[in-house]
Amino acid sequence: MTLLTQTIASILPPDNEAAWAADARLNSLTKPVGSLGYLEELVRHYAAIRHNESVKSGPGAIAVFVADHGVADEGVSAFPQAVTAEMLRNIAHGGAAISVLARRFGYSLKVVDVGVKIDTSTKPLAGVTYRRVGAGTRNFLDGPAMSPAETTRALEVGIEIARELSDSGATLIGIGEMGIANSTPAAALLCALTGLAPDAIVGRGTGLDDAGVRRKIEVVSRALEIHRVALASCQSMLAALGGFEIAAMAGMCLGGAAIKVPVVVDGFIATAAAAVAEKIHPGLFDHLFFSHRSAEGGHALALEHFKLRPILDLDLRLGEGTGAALAMNLIESALDLLSSMATFESAEVSGKLR
Repeated sequence: MTLLTQTIASILPPDNEAAWAADARLNSLTKPVGSLGYLEELVRHYAAIRHNESVKSGPGAIAVFVADHGVADEGVSAFPQAVTAEMLRNIAHGGAAISVLARRFGYSLKVVDVGVKIDTSTKPLAGVTYRRVGAGTRNFLDGPAMSPAETTRALEVGIEIARELSDSGATLIGIGEMGIANSTPAAALLCALTGLAPDAIVGRGTGLDDAGVRRKIEVVSRALEIHRVALASCQSMLAALGGFEIAAMAGMCLGGAAIKVPVVVDGFIATAAAAVAEKIHPGLFDHLFFSHRSAEGGHALALEHFKLRPILDLDLRLGEGTGAALAMNLIESALDLLSSMATFESAEVSGKLR
């Protein structure tokens, strides 16, 4: 049995009894019932995923998966592909937005090169974990972006990273990405998974002008037509349209669910990865938190299609896991309220009049 099939077989449904017990504890705290609003739902959801009613916030971790895409050759990004390797170094060296937020919140940051075109592994960059599947994907207008073997390997990289972070103590993991042109395969996958049209899903990515957006819509439309047969199966769809970092994030979602560690999904591209994971294992969304509603493309439409409620709405469209980090801090605050607030009984506060 492969790591991927073993992981999928290990996923159990969330524990509703743990959620109910956490809810009972919430209702015993010194506050009106339900007065913490959606924060209380975050606690119940976390307890159900962890299969543990006595939930407390533990160490948090962010995994940023970095890779390149052959479709960049079609001019679908406002930035050159060399930026992927440059940002890999910047994130690892502490200069990126996610680096700042991880420091601010005390999260460990694992930066994973899963397929950057410029290979820095010969002189490894400090702070980078190398799990390279290849030197970027192929242009999906010329054929499948990844082979079946590459697709499986990239999924398993995400599973492995989830296990490693859990083994190091993480009880909440955020996922993010970086890769020039990666909003194009993400848009193609979301179109395939939702049935929404490319002109509703495709966005400006790194800052395309109107002509660039039209070109990007055309590229996604052509890819969906070229790979129409492959869309019947999730893994063949992922191989045809996806990317190494998108597959790795999907694997992280599956891996976290299997070991009962909640995964916090970042924005547009990470949502495409989570949707792939849901297609591989229906019900997987119940093991995830969706951090924010991105300003990128049709992210709001995709969330609405899947009936998913994001925690935040800040008009972010950066990626890197920045939205995930911010939402993780809110989840941890909710868990601290559960574990640290006094009950009516312990505080000797009178309860509600009947």
